[in-house]
Amino acid sequence: MNALHKKLAAYGLGGAIALSGAFLVAPFEGKENKVYVDPVGILTSCYGHTGNELKKGQVFTDEQCLDQLAEDLLEHDKKMLRYVYVPLSEEEHAAYLSFTYNVGVGAFKNSTLLKKLNAGDRVGACNELTRWNKAGGKVLNGLTKRRQAEREMCLKGTQQ
Repeated sequence: MNALHKKLAAYGLGGAIALSGAFLVAPFEGKENKVYVDPVGILTSCYGHTGNELKKGQVFTDEQCLDQLAEDLLEHDKKMLRYVYVPLSEEEHAAYLSFTYNVGVGAFKNSTLLKKLNAGDRVGACNELTRWNKAGGKVLNGLTKRRQAEREMCLKGTQQ
């Protein structure tokens, strides 16, 4: 358990949510305390937080960034789970939450990945993750690495 995992758990986040935040979301999103524009032109802060309240030049404390991450993870998790009709292992849950956090629930709910998952093809669903490595139509090395890490965690969860 790393320091961020402990902090997220202290916020009361469940195992899969804290696991996702500490080992997938935070490392791949990075943390930028000042609002920035992401690779596809979206105002973003902290650990990949997006929202209409963000303004260029805003700066957040580390604690505010942690608050944003915890709230965003809970919100994305709740929305994601509306569309999942099968039980998930902690690792699958963490991987799919990281994916949904990054691409949005709209992309998740309409994905082949979700169709395979809900049909019981757990391995096939995990393998779909690596197809989502583009932003703005371009393959991004960071997304390729993130999807591979999500896939590895996901597949670990199918072996239980």
